[in-house]
Amino acid sequence: MNTITIEGQLRTAFGKGATRQLRSQEMVPGVIYGGAQEINFAAPAAAFKKLVYTPSFQFCEVKLDGKAYRTILKDLQFDKVNDELIHVDLLELVEDKKVIANIPLKFVGASKGVKDGGKLIVKMKSLKIKTYPKHLREQIEVSIDNLELNGNIRVEDVTIPEFEILNSPRIPIASVVLTRQLKQEETATPAAGAAAPAAAAAPAAPVAKK
Repeated sequence: MNTITIEGQLRTAFGKGATRQLRSQEMVPGVIYGGAQEINFAAPAAAFKKLVYTPSFQFCEVKLDGKAYRTILKDLQFDKVNDELIHVDLLELVEDKKVIANIPLKFVGASKGVKDGGKLIVKMKSLKIKTYPKHLREQIEVSIDNLELNGNIRVEDVTIPEFEILNSPRIPIASVVLTRQLKQEETATPAAGAAAPAAAAAPAAPVAKK
């Protein structure tokens, strides 16, 4: 799995003033938790771009004062006015400790329903799972080969022995529906054995004026 490396520095000053000074230097404060102790740090805003502005699930190795911390992204905060990144929460990975993460879904194969003219509708882009760090992966592949018209794939249809899936099992994650053109064609075509519609009545003749 891809790993983003971020080099930063431990934070020694806290409070609003210290935070404003960091941001004036284009640094973003962050915290690493989940390990032996909570670690407060700061790193250049540009260093977070490949981690934050992507749909991919990745590892993040943070290097601070000669030590490296293997983490995953847990939470972000953005400025409400200019939408700039202002804080990052990272979870340190400990091999014998399970973690909760959102893993992107990747739909593979060719749906029977799509071949018959339907349209694939993706309803969920990721699943929330609980597992040990060694089982984390970039994505969860879901086959749509047997997905037919008006059919659904639900959370409960995804089974991975190493993962405890935390989403509600009956929620659909993908479905195939009739396209608008197919619906119009079915509506326009009369059912077999149906009587032809009666001809429209002729307009009434105008009444002669006396």
